[in-house]
Amino acid sequence: MSSASSSNGLALELRDLRKSFGKTEIIRGTSLAVKAGERVALIGPNGAGKSTLFNLISGRMAPTSGQILLNGEAIHGMKPYEINRRGLARSFQVSNLFPRLSVFENIRCAVLWSMGQRYSFWRFLSDLTAVNQRAEEVLDMIRLRRKRDTHVANLTYAEQRALEVGVTIAGGGNVILLDEPTAGMSKSETANFVKMIREVTEGKTLLTVEHDMGVVFGLADRIAVLVYGEVIAFDTPENVRANDRVKEAYLGSVLAESQRAEAQAAEAAGA
Repeated sequence: MSSASSSNGLALELRDLRKSFGKTEIIRGTSLAVKAGERVALIGPNGAGKSTLFNLISGRMAPTSGQILLNGEAIHGMKPYEINRRGLARSFQVSNLFPRLSVFENIRCAVLWSMGQRYSFWRFLSDLTAVNQRAEEVLDMIRLRRKRDTHVANLTYAEQRALEVGVTIAGGGNVILLDEPTAGMSKSETANFVKMIREVTEGKTLLTVEHDMGVVFGLADRIAVLVYGEVIAFDTPENVRANDRVKEAYLGSVLAESQRAEAQAAEAAGA
C-alpha cells in the first residue's frame, strides 16, 4: 500500500513555522519536507521544542505563524479531530488508553472514532462488522492477539506501548506521529518493538521523536535535528552522524553517554 501524498510527493510539510509563548519563541522558523512513505526521526536535546512541534502538527496548539501542509492541504488552525480525519494519527508520551477496557475494545474505540462515531461507541457494536474486522486486523499487526480480551491494566508496559501504536494506526491514517515509542523499554523489548513499528508503518509516513540513538539510526530514513527550536540538519543517518554542527550541538554528548553506559554494563556483567 502506498502512502497518500501531495502532487510534489510530500506527505507532511512545515513552512517557516513559528510558535511563541509571550516573548519567548520556542519554534523559530522551522521548515521540513517529509516524503510520502518516509520514516523520519526527530531528535534534539531536552527543551529543543520537539513536543511543541508535535503539538503544532497535530493541532493541539496553533502556530504563531507559518504553514503546515498534510498531503498538500493546509491544516494549521484545524482542530485535532479534523486533522485526524484527514489522515494524521498521533501517539503520546503518556498513555492514552482505557485501563478498564480490553485490548480489543480499546482498538475498536479508536476505529469508531476515526469513522466519526465518537458519540455512539456502544451503539449496535455487534452489528458493526467492518469496525470489528479492522480491530481484529490491528490486533494481529501489533502482535497482541493472545491478549485480545485482557484488560489494559493487566498488560505489561511493553504491551501497553504496543497497544498505543495499535490505537494510533487503527483509523488507517497515512501519516503517523509517534512520541518516544520505546521509552522505558529493555533492549530486547526495544528490538522487538522497532521491528513491529517497521511492519505497521510499511507504506505509511512516519515521524517519530526518539532519544534512543540505536533506534533512531536503525529505523529512520532521514533524521531531523532540532536545537533551540531550529532544524540544524535534516539528512540521512550517515550524514547526520558525520555532521560537525550536530556533533557539537547534540549528538557527540549523546553518543559519548551511550558508549559510557554500554561500557559500564559490560563491566558489571563481567564482574
